[in-house]
Amino acid sequence: MDIDRVHPDLRTATQKLPVPDASKKLVRIAIRLATRVMPVPRTESVTVTTVTSGGVRLRIYRPDTRLDEGGLLWIHGGGLLFGDARQDEALCAQTARDLGIAVVSANYRFAPEHPFPAAHNDVHAAWQWMLTHGAELGVDPARLVVGGESAGAGLAAALVQRLHDEGKVQPVAQWLFAPMLDDRTADDDTLDSADHWVWNNRANRAGWSGYLGDTFAQDDLAPYAAAARRTDLSGLPPAFIAVGDIELFYAEDRDYADRLEQAGVPVELDIIAGAPHGFENWARDTEPAKALIRRAHAWLRAAFANVPV
Repeated sequence: MDIDRVHPDLRTATQKLPVPDASKKLVRIAIRLATRVMPVPRTESVTVTTVTSGGVRLRIYRPDTRLDEGGLLWIHGGGLLFGDARQDEALCAQTARDLGIAVVSANYRFAPEHPFPAAHNDVHAAWQWMLTHGAELGVDPARLVVGGESAGAGLAAALVQRLHDEGKVQPVAQWLFAPMLDDRTADDDTLDSADHWVWNNRANRAGWSGYLGDTFAQDDLAPYAAAARRTDLSGLPPAFIAVGDIELFYAEDRDYADRLEQAGVPVELDIIAGAPHGFENWARDTEPAKALIRRAHAWLRAAFANVPV
């Protein structure tokens, strides 16, 4: 893809991020190890701890000053193949501090070694942990949001669907950044030639095929395996969806936002011109990324404000 299509403020950072060959096992292992031990920035006035529950590692962010009894379950990205909660340290800590809420960032098992429903079940277990430990976290279970980035946002969207169907405690909103929602995108090899920055369709195919195995791109897909496959989106919580207009997931994210809206779900679709995939994370010091986080935080504050106390 031509670098001239990238926002000028994002070009330097974009060119430093080659797309990983996610089909190679050694590449996946290397990225998993790197993210597991990567140094993380410190955010003043936020205490960070890590716990493990039922094999699921959780990274917990508590602000010194609580402004709301709300909480956020956050799910990191990585194409369903790699990643770690530590890679989103800045975003999670900043969100905890600026909104005055508790944030729990969940790790999960990776494909292809652990195909669906492993990751889905792990983030569901993280949700249950938040409900069980609400008093300890200082959160009201009726004021919880599910969010994530990329593959994590796709897992978040599918988790919201499952929670709706279970009919128990519901999230008040879903907060999604460039969600990876639809395996059928990966099956469309005409998208390969675009060679999108950061995450292209060949990497996307490795992620989805590893996660879904023999059911990848098949008509009969299990519920919650790919959020965009759900036909009835009515009754889901309000959604914030942010996506760059030059990235691979733009079309599927816009379609999902449209379908949510048609089903009566309030949606804020934030389209960022010239933004590659996940820029709000790896280019967080640029003005486009800062501006997006300001808008996303404003939306999240409003979502909490709309919940009856």
